[in-house]
Amino acid sequence: MPEDVRDQNLRPSPEALLEKAQAEGRGRLKIFLGAAPGVGKTYEMLMSGRAKIADGVDVVVGIVETHGRVETEALLDGFEIIPRVMVDYKGRKLEEMDLDAILARKPDLVLVDELAHTNADGSRHPKRYLDVKELLDRGIDVYSALNVQHIESLNDVVSQITRIRVRETVPDSIVDMADDVEIIDLTPDDLIKRLHDGKVYFPKTAERALTNYFTPGNLTALRELALRKTAQRVDDQLLNHMQAHAISGPWAAGERVLVSIDDHTSSASLVRYAARMASRLRAPWAAVYVETNRSINLSEAQRDAIAANLRLAEQLGGEAITLPGREVSEELMRYAGSNNVTHIVIGAPRQPAWRDWLRPSTAGLLIRKAGHISVHVISGDELAASPQRGVKSAAPATPFDIRAYLLATVYVVVALGAGIVLDQVLDVRNLALVFLMAVLTSAVLHGLRPALYACVIGALSFNFFFLQPRYTLTISDPDSVLALFFFLGVAVIASNLTATVQRQASAARQRARTTEDLHLFSKKLAGTGTLDDVLWATAFQIASMLKVRVVLLLPEDGTIAVRAGYPPDDTLDDADIAAARWAWEHNHAAGRGADTLPGAKRLYVPLRTGRTAVGVIGLDSDRREGPLLTPEQQRLLDALADQAALAIERVQLVADVDQAKLAAEADRLRSALLTSISHDLKTPLAAVLGASTTLRDYFASLPEEDRRDLLSTVVDESERLNRFIANLLDMTRIESGAMEPNYALHDVGDIVGTSLRRAAKILVHHSIEVRIAEDLPAVRVDPVLLEQVLFNLLDNAAKYAPEDTVIDIKGWASGDQVLVQVGDAGPGIPPGDLDRIFDTFYRVRKGDQVRAGTGLGLSICRGFIEAMGGRIVAGNRTDHQGAIFTIRLPRPHDTPKLEEFK
Repeated sequence: MPEDVRDQNLRPSPEALLEKAQAEGRGRLKIFLGAAPGVGKTYEMLMSGRAKIADGVDVVVGIVETHGRVETEALLDGFEIIPRVMVDYKGRKLEEMDLDAILARKPDLVLVDELAHTNADGSRHPKRYLDVKELLDRGIDVYSALNVQHIESLNDVVSQITRIRVRETVPDSIVDMADDVEIIDLTPDDLIKRLHDGKVYFPKTAERALTNYFTPGNLTALRELALRKTAQRVDDQLLNHMQAHAISGPWAAGERVLVSIDDHTSSASLVRYAARMASRLRAPWAAVYVETNRSINLSEAQRDAIAANLRLAEQLGGEAITLPGREVSEELMRYAGSNNVTHIVIGAPRQPAWRDWLRPSTAGLLIRKAGHISVHVISGDELAASPQRGVKSAAPATPFDIRAYLLATVYVVVALGAGIVLDQVLDVRNLALVFLMAVLTSAVLHGLRPALYACVIGALSFNFFFLQPRYTLTISDPDSVLALFFFLGVAVIASNLTATVQRQASAARQRARTTEDLHLFSKKLAGTGTLDDVLWATAFQIASMLKVRVVLLLPEDGTIAVRAGYPPDDTLDDADIAAARWAWEHNHAAGRGADTLPGAKRLYVPLRTGRTAVGVIGLDSDRREGPLLTPEQQRLLDALADQAALAIERVQLVADVDQAKLAAEADRLRSALLTSISHDLKTPLAAVLGASTTLRDYFASLPEEDRRDLLSTVVDESERLNRFIANLLDMTRIESGAMEPNYALHDVGDIVGTSLRRAAKILVHHSIEVRIAEDLPAVRVDPVLLEQVLFNLLDNAAKYAPEDTVIDIKGWASGDQVLVQVGDAGPGIPPGDLDRIFDTFYRVRKGDQVRAGTGLGLSICRGFIEAMGGRIVAGNRTDHQGAIFTIRLPRPHDTPKLEEFK
C-alpha cells in the first residue's frame, strides 16, 4: 500500500468528526421505532424516562397519548407533565403540546409521543417533528415514538403492503438525525393477541383492524421493514464510529444510484425507491431530469410536479440535477458514464407496445445502451402522495394578449392583398404559399395559438376568395379540396414547428439573460468592499429580477435587524420579526407561503453558507394573498441568495482579518508604549527623585544657590513628565476616535502667542522670530488643539536646534488655505525619515545632548491637524540647515480679516 494511502487510512474522517461536532451542540434524540401500533413504543419510552429520573435527570412529559391503556396511564404517575395548550380549530378546541412552556421550563429530557403528528392550524409548526427539532436545537434531549409506516421513504412500500396510505409522514432526515433508534419488536401472534385482549384498540375498532391492517402477513412485512430500517441506522452509526476513530475496515464499493424523473405522478415513488436503494447500498445518489424540446410545452402544474420531485430528492438526501438535452436516454447515459453511476432507476414504459416499433421507450433504449450499468425498471405508484415542500409556489399569470391575434389578422389581410395581385399571374394552388407565409410570420412573432388562428382564417380566406366557386365557402373542384386539406396540414405542422423553435429561442434568450444577470451580479459583488454595498446590491438585484420588495436582515447584538431594503423599508410588525428570527435561528424558510409562521406579511429565507446562516432575506409583493414565487423564481432566488451569502461572508472575513491586524497593531503600540515608559519616563522621575532626596537629606547644609538649582530641577522635570503624560492621553484620544474638535473662528497670531508663553521655559536659550501676515484671515479651528500642535513643534525645535539659534514662526494665506510654518536651525531631518517622522513612537536618531522624548509629539500634531481638516508636512529648509514643519488649514469663506478683529 502506498505510504500516503496508509497515512490517510490512519486519520479520522473529517466528515465523521464534523458530524460528531455538530451533534455535540444540540440535544440528543432517541426514537422508539415500532412496526405497527400497539407494540409498546409509548410504554417503553415511559419506562426509559423513569430510569432517567432514577439517575437524577430532569425529565418532563411534553405530550403522551395513552389511548385509554390502563398500564400506560399508570406509568405517568411521578412524571412532571407540561399542561397542553388549547388551539381553536373550526370552532373546536384541540389540545396540542405547549412548545413555549417546555422551552421556558428547559428540562434535561422531554418525552414527546407520536412524532409524525400533524399540529392544528395556528400552531407554530405544522408538524410535531418540527417542534422536536426546535427542542433539539435548544439543547434539550428528546425521547419520541414512531411507527415505520410514517417514514417518508417507506410510505409507498407500506401502502402496497397494507392497501392503506398514511398521510402523516416524517422525513428520513429526522430519523437519520436520531442519536439512538430502539426497535420495539413484537411478534405478529403476540400483537394480534394484544388486540384480542383490548390492549390496543377498543373491541369494535380491534375487529376492523384484524380484518384489514393487522393480518399476519402485513405485520410480518412491517416487522421486516422496521428491523431493516433499524439495522441500516445501526450500520451507519457503526461506520461513523469507525471513521471518526480511524478504525480500518471494509469500505463502500463505490456504488452510485441515478433515478430519472419526469412530470408523471409515479416519479415520487421512483425517487423514494432510489433513496431506499442508495440507503441499502450506502451509496450517493442523484435525481436527474432531462429538459428536452417537449419540456417547453409542459403546463405549470407539470413543471411544479418536476420541481416538487427534485425537492423530494434533496429532502431524502439525494442530489437534484437538471440536464438540457435532445434525447433522454442519451443524456442519462452521458451523465452516468461521467459520474461512475452503477444503478439507474427509471419508470416502466407507459406507451402502448405497438409504439415501440415507431419510437422505442426510454427504458428500452437505456437497457440497450447500459452495458455494465444495472437498469431498474419500476412501475411506480401513481397514487403516491405529493411531497411536501417548505415554501409554496405561485402559478405564473398568463394574460390573454389580444394584440397578437389582431396582428395575425393583419398578416392574413396582407397575404390576401398580395394574393389578389398575384392571382393574375400565378396558378391558384400556388397562392396558398402566400397565406402560409402569414401563418409562419404569426408563429415566429407571436407563438403557436395566434399562428393556428392565422391558419384558420387564412384557409377560410383562401377558400372564399380564390377557390371556385369564388366568394362562397363551397368547393366544386375535388383537386381544390385536396389542395385546401394539404394547405391546412402543412400550415399546422409548420406553425407548430416554427412556434416550437420560437419558444426554444425565447427560453434560450431568457436563460441567457438570467445567466448574464447572475454573472454581472457576481462581478458586482466581487467588486464591493463594504457590507453596505453588498447588501444594497443584493436587495436591488433580487428586487429587479424577481419583481418583489426586499428587506435584508443581519444578526446584531444577539438579535436580527433590518440592514438594507429595496425600496428602502425598515418597519416590520411583530409577526414578521418572529418569522425572520425563526428563519435565522433554524436556517429554514418561514413566513408567507412557508410551513412555519405562514401568517407573516413577508416570506423570510435564510442566507446560508457552508458554515452557518449569515442573514435573512424578506420578500413581499403587491399581491397580498397566496405564495410569492414560482418554482423557477425559487431556484433563481436560491442562486442569488447563495452568491449574496458568500459575499457577505467574504466581507465579514475581511473585517475579521482587519480586526486581527488592528489587534496586532495595538499590541505593537502597547509594547512600544511600555518600552517608552520604562526608558524615557524613567529619566525625569529619576531626576525628580534625586533632587528631592538631596533637598530632604542635606537641606540645611546646602547653599542657597544649590537649593534653587535643585528646586528648579524638580519643577522642570515634573513639567517634562507632565507633558509626556499629556501626550500619552492625547494619543489615546486620537487612537480611540474620541477626538471631537470644538470649532470656532480664531486669530492664528493669538494662538501662536499663547503657545510661546506656554513654552517660554523650553525656549529660554533660543531666539524666536514671528512673522504673521497682517491680512491673515481667521481660521475655524479648536484653539486648544492648535495651541498643543504649536507647542509640540516648538518643543521639538528646542530639542534639536543648538542653543542661541533662531526658531522661525510664519503665517500667511495662499489660495483657499492658511499656512503656519515652524522652522529651526538644527541638523534637519534625514531623507529616509521624512515619510516616518509622524509615526507613533518613531524618533529620529539624535546625539547625546538632545533631550529624550516619547516619539509621540509629532504623531499628536498630525492627529490634531487632520481632526481639524488640515494637513501637516515635514521637510528640510532650503535657506540654511534645519527642519521645517508646515501646517495647512482650510480657509473659511466670508470670514473677517485680522484688522477687523482689531
